[in-house]
Order: sequence, then C-alpha cells, then structure tokens
Amino acid sequence: MSRVILSPQHPLSAGLTGDSRLVRAYRGERSDTTPVWFMRQAGRSLPEYRDLRVGTRMLDACLDPAMASEITLQPVRRHKVDAGIFFSDIVVPLKLVGVDVEIQPGRGPVFGRGYSDAAAVAELTSIDPARLDEASGPITEAVERTIAELDETDNGSGTATPLIGFAGAPFTLAAYLAEGGPSKDHLAARTLMHADPGAWRALMDWTAELTGRFLRTQVLAGASAAQLFDSWAGALSLADYQAHVAPASAKALSFVHDLEYETADASGAAVTRSVPVVHFGVGTGELLGAMHRIGVDVVGVDYRIPLDVAALRVGAGVPLQGNLDPALLAAPWPVLEAAVLDVLSRGRSAPAHVFNLGHGVPPETDPTALTRVVGLVHEAGA
Repeated sequence: MSRVILSPQHPLSAGLTGDSRLVRAYRGERSDTTPVWFMRQAGRSLPEYRDLRVGTRMLDACLDPAMASEITLQPVRRHKVDAGIFFSDIVVPLKLVGVDVEIQPGRGPVFGRGYSDAAAVAELTSIDPARLDEASGPITEAVERTIAELDETDNGSGTATPLIGFAGAPFTLAAYLAEGGPSKDHLAARTLMHADPGAWRALMDWTAELTGRFLRTQVLAGASAAQLFDSWAGALSLADYQAHVAPASAKALSFVHDLEYETADASGAAVTRSVPVVHFGVGTGELLGAMHRIGVDVVGVDYRIPLDVAALRVGAGVPLQGNLDPALLAAPWPVLEAAVLDVLSRGRSAPAHVFNLGHGVPPETDPTALTRVVGLVHEAGA
C-alpha cells in the first residue's frame, strides 16, 4: 500500500499522544515512569460496567457507540492507566459483514454453522471484506467519542491518554469459524490447515483482510496504536505458525503499516512516524521471535515466560508488554507487590516496557487491586 498521512486532527498528528508514556515506550523510549494498562480492563471486573450492561447483549454493547465509548473510558477514570483499550470483541467485524454469530454468556462466540471444509469456506469468503468499510460507522463513532474524552484526560504524564485499537488475529478468528464456536484444542482449524491447504489459505486470507480493515478503521478514527490479539496461536507448533499463520497475520497488519503521522522530534525537526503496532498471543512462548518478525514494534508476553527470557527470544531492541499473572490480582498485597516489582525488574532487559497482565483481567478481580497496581508501577517504575 502507498503511505497514508493521518489527519492533522488525529491525536498523534496533533501532538496530543505522540509523546505519551505509552507511545514513547512503544517506539522503544523510556520516559518518567513505566506505562501501564490492562487487557480486559474495560469490562466485567468493574461494577459500573455491570450496571451499564444490564439487559444489553455483548455484541449490541459493542455496536452502541455511546455505550462502547463509556465502557472504554471507565477504567481510565478509575485506575488512571496510561491507555484506553477500545471496548470491542474479535467477532465484531464478522457480525458487521453479515456472518451469523452471537456471544453466549459463559461460552463465547457461537456461529450459525462451522466452516471446516472447502465448500463452507468458499461460501464464507464470497463475502467481500470491503463491506466492512461501509458497515463500520458505529466503530468510527465510538472511537471518535472516546478520543474526544481522552484528549481531555491527564494521568500525570502531561499528555492526553492514548487509545489502543484492538482486533483478533486471523488464526484466532479462523479457529472459531472452523469449529463453529469455542474449542479446547482447535482441532477443526488445525485439521483444515493440513487436510486442505488451499481452503485454509483462502480462509486465512479472508480473515486477515477483514480484521486488518477493522484495525485500520479504529486508527483512522483516532486510535494511537494497534494491538493484534491471537488468543489461540499457542495451540500451534512453531513450524505450523510460520508456514500457515504468520503470513496472514502480516497481511492483517499491512492495513496499519502504511499509516503515518507528521510530528517533530525533541530538537524540533520534522519527522514522519508510523503508528505503533503490538502483537500478543496466549501460550506463545515458543513463537515470540516469529511473532515479532511478522512486522510489529512491540511483542506482548503472557504470564508463562519471564520477560527477561522473552527479551532474549524476540531479539535485541524490541519493546515488551506484560506480563503479571492475572491470578496474582487476588493474592495478599505483599505477594502481589513482590510480583509486580519482579515484572518491572525483568522488564528492564528490554529497551522499553509497558506493564500489563499476561492475559486479561479476571471478572472477579477487586478493582481496588488494579488501582493499587497502577500506583505501584508508576512509583517503582520511575
């Protein structure tokens, strides 16, 4: 794709978020302290979220711009984190182009059918992913509402709080689609991958374009970074990931890689920078180097591998994000405090570090524990 310069009103172009703790860390710079945000910070652990969601189904909430914006903002107000993460779900782009999918409470995304053979894949991929651009009005409005509020916030860094765009990686979408719903082993997807490589490539190309367009929509509307989330890549061998998944993830991210913004460096000289991109996967300790090589600025690390080990695996010069075990949020404060300090210490092995969990916030988490962690990270990470 040819390079696209973001609007002068975009938070990165307007100088609102380009020097924020988060964006600086994503480009490999350390600032006054370690930035922190939490995956799934906008959601079930917050009483204000539960009150707002009463009587509203998950996908309906995601597609209600006012509600999605408010949910995104709730943890920023409460915890004083260094970023908002756009409230959405990985299947939202599927829903928007007409795929029969609903999120069942306690189970997850459930489709009207599975797409585990060539005929089913051909039917699915006959839907033009470009239809998403026409159907993304609620997403654009939700992002614009959110950044209008975030531009007025200041968590102590002297800049506006950036918004991170969010999308599911092609393999995770394909795993749900092949199975028709959640799966423990993702056998349907892994079987299709080897039994019919042509159908698999078609499915992955399609999910890559769809999720790439979803990420692009969020960035163009005002998100200051983009995160690709691969929930199920840890089910793959390194060889299968490199041969059958990495090309599609790279294609998805190509929809953001061409987006740039014009700003000034510390000396006042004009510079053009790319929108930072993060890649996170669950159970992907053996895949970290390959995940970085698809073309990302930052690698997210789950809780199964220490950050100093992860730094060796991704290679020199790569900022890391992570990776407190979410289970520790329910531990006594001395235990939680020691674990946070250990993550911060190990994060110093990377050129820059964004503190996060090694997966999402558990629904039963006491919100005060998260607020307390943010304060500790900002104090100890200075």
